Amino acid sequence: MEIGWIGLGKMGLPMSRRLRDAGHAITVLARHDAGRARAQAEGYAPVATLPELARKVELVMSSVSDDEALLDIGVGPHAMAAHLTAGQAWIETSTVSPEASRKVAELVEARGATYLRAPVSGSTALAEAGTLTTMVSGPRDAFERLQPIFAACTRRQFYLGDDEQARYMKLAVNAMVGATAALMAESLAFSGKGGIALDAALEVFCDSAVASPLMQYKRAMILEGRYEPAFAVSQIMKDLDILLSVGRATHAPQPLAAQIRQQFEAAYLRGNGERDLFVLVREMAELAGVWQRPA
Repeated sequence: MEIGWIGLGKMGLPMSRRLRDAGHAITVLARHDAGRARAQAEGYAPVATLPELARKVELVMSSVSDDEALLDIGVGPHAMAAHLTAGQAWIETSTVSPEASRKVAELVEARGATYLRAPVSGSTALAEAGTLTTMVSGPRDAFERLQPIFAACTRRQFYLGDDEQARYMKLAVNAMVGATAALMAESLAFSGKGGIALDAALEVFCDSAVASPLMQYKRAMILEGRYEPAFAVSQIMKDLDILLSVGRATHAPQPLAAQIRQQFEAAYLRGNGERDLFVLVREMAELAGVWQRPA
């Protein structure tokens, strides 16, 4: 299949590679010199405009940073939604608000094209392995027709409904991710106060009733104390802001998420905005005066 790709970031690049390795032809939107060079270095054909991308492909896929980026590529006379036609589809994999997603969906559907919301969950390592999880909403027939695409870059696909359900689900998942980081930080500092070594405490957590895949793939990072950003503090702040905004609009109380959002705000103000969100573990350890790890 001819696929147009928008967004060669931490998740977009390995996902696009999985699709290429599965035999699909990838054309990349590259509106600037740096993006063009990156696309060419990957062996992708770059195009400079959204209308040009729409003319060349059967399917568009995007992985962008936030609402602003989605609306930039999706809304307006020179944007993607204005140039798709009947028979084309757009799979949008980012973590964005239901409101922004709905604006794009209305424009795409007005053109007779198909829009699937398909945010993904997992680390960059899982993206490289093709074992991400995706939550999908939109037309069910399109979801079923495009299963080979999803199967090339994800391990599990959950169909959740025909509207913005996938956006809500992804925000809920990320709230759990943020909460895990915050509570793990407290629990490890507490166990350290009791004289338990960090590696011992992590071993217990990762082989107990509270174990999760998230804990497992953050384990080495915590032990090494080097918080290179697989999922940065600034990113979880953005996602929690969306969650809390949607919660206010829909009267869905989020008291714990609001408190955890402030913990990440404090981490950001201490210069950790581009560290991995599990940097809270180091911060809490320093506050409690237990084991120290490299900066």
